Amino acid sequence: MPNASDLPRHDDPTGHPQQPPPSAAGRAAAPLAVGGRPLTPGVAMLATAVAVVSVLVGGLLAAVALTGHVFGAWRSPEPLTPGLIGAAMLGTAPGLFAVSRTRAWHEARTLVLPLAVVLVGLFTVSLLNAGHLYIARGGPVVPVLFSLGWLFTLGVLCVCALISLAWQYRTPAEALGPRGAPLPGWSKPALAVLGSAWLGIGTGLLARPGFWDDFVPWSVNRPDAQGLGVWALALGVGVLGALAEDDLGRTGPALIALPGTAVTVTVALACRASAVNWSSGPALCLVSMVAGLLSAGASGRLLLAKSLAPQPGK
Repeated sequence: MPNASDLPRHDDPTGHPQQPPPSAAGRAAAPLAVGGRPLTPGVAMLATAVAVVSVLVGGLLAAVALTGHVFGAWRSPEPLTPGLIGAAMLGTAPGLFAVSRTRAWHEARTLVLPLAVVLVGLFTVSLLNAGHLYIARGGPVVPVLFSLGWLFTLGVLCVCALISLAWQYRTPAEALGPRGAPLPGWSKPALAVLGSAWLGIGTGLLARPGFWDDFVPWSVNRPDAQGLGVWALALGVGVLGALAEDDLGRTGPALIALPGTAVTVTVALACRASAVNWSSGPALCLVSMVAGLLSAGASGRLLLAKSLAPQPGK
């Protein structure tokens, strides 16, 4: 066999030897210029810590709710509300674990910013409704200890989130390159409607729970309505944030969290279907909005995989 030195070489006009062009595999393996702000270790650690807490606490809330028992930081009239909160925590955990695998802030912010909304929102709702917590009203020792741990953990995570985001935005940024996989035009109106719907219902439940709780098709009290409002608001922020990014490559972790949340919420609703007034307008709207999350996340992942697949002849 001929040695590499025996292969013909082509010199450029200056007389310097010219290397052969890199193969397609070599180009694919070469590091890409990312630009923007690099993801700080603080944000990656925060996302991983919240993911672990979400699996443990969310799994507990969802499992107890599926057995028909009420368990949470406050007394709820129906197991479905703490079950849905736990299901949402479980559904977002895989996306949060994926944050640590990203390299740049713009690849993670469509999930990290809604995460901050959830942490700050749930902590604020818990403080505003402190009189409803088991730690204030008393009761069995397990719910009392759980409410104490709920409040303490949320407080610590809120402080960590604010510090991590401040550190992230103080990190020097480079100019972002062109969008690699823009959203298809047909998806933008649907995403705008979906994000606005979640954002609107979440804002209403937070600001005026006594009025907007009629839009929840099962029995809720004030902390229930506001806790659900926090999650609805975060989902709206995430969907509209993805629309603003206009690049599937910048929404990788969010594209994992969206369908995951839709699936776990669907399971919780199906297992507690007897508690839901399915003949009401709010129930129909809820089904449409959850289906929108599932279709948005699944179609986004398919389109992203298609854009990353090697094209014939390239």
